[in-house]
Formats: sequence, structure tokens, C-alpha cells
Amino acid sequence: MPAVVPIPMSAAEFGAYLARAIREFAQDKVDSGQWSSDAALELSRQGFEESLPQGIASPDHFLFTVRDAVTQVAVGVLWFGVQERAGPPIAYLFDVLVERPYRRMGYGTRTLAALQIEVEPRGLGGIGLHVFGHNAAARARYEKIGYHVTNINMFKQVARARI
Repeated sequence: MPAVVPIPMSAAEFGAYLARAIREFAQDKVDSGQWSSDAALELSRQGFEESLPQGIASPDHFLFTVRDAVTQVAVGVLWFGVQERAGPPIAYLFDVLVERPYRRMGYGTRTLAALQIEVEPRGLGGIGLHVFGHNAAARARYEKIGYHVTNINMFKQVARARI
């Protein structure tokens, strides 16, 4: 399995990542039935502005370009933030992305292991994350490496009410 190294993201990498992440998150929200396609891009943009008000320099947020440890090729992205919960502060995984050519090769699993290495010295009590219901592969990967379900939200679309 290939080793990975998370490197703090550069400003140029952040700009490219942000443009892509806004589009992809908007589409995930549409696919999950939570947002209309008309409003999705603007809602996604607003959400990223709220989460990262100072961009890459936003306090308590850590954004990395994930590189293959041998070739130094960029294979993905890792973003987590520190959040206060009922107990000690935790790391919240906002995004983990492995680029298409590198999927199903172990980079995702290694990136999640690298996340734990980044989190432990910060004294954080655990790692939380959200996974969309339509992303069964991601959920299976998380469960395989020790994450467990804490909540499940469900939705059923019905015909729109007529006024």
C-alpha cells in the first residue's frame, strides 16, 4: 500500500481546491435531495465562506495536499478542523479526496491514517465526519477502519403541496 505525506496546502492549491469543492459539495447536496439545483452553488459557496472565513489561514482549520511519499505526486486533499463537542475538542474531517487515477490503490486508507497522525499530537479526543447517504463506498471504508455511526438522518421525497 502506498505511503502518503500530507503537506500544508499552498495558496494556489487552495484556490483550485476551493473552486472544485464548492461545485462538488453543491452536487452532493442536490444528489442527496437536500438542496435544489437552482440554489446549490450559492448555498455551497456561503457554507465554505462560513467555514473558512480567512481562506487557507482560517483558525483551527488544517488543509493539506496529500502526496505519494515516494513520487511526491499530488494524489488528494485532506481538510480537518478543530471543534468543541460535549467532551474534549475533536478533529472534524471536512473533506478527504483521492484523485480519480489514484483511487482503489490504498491512498484513501493511508490518508485517513495520516489524519490520525496529524490529530494525535494536537490532543484532540477523536475524529468526527459526515458521509452522504448515497456514498456507500465511503461509509464502508470508514466503518472498516474503526469509525462507527453516531446519527442517521433520513428523507423521503413526496409530491409538492399545491397552494
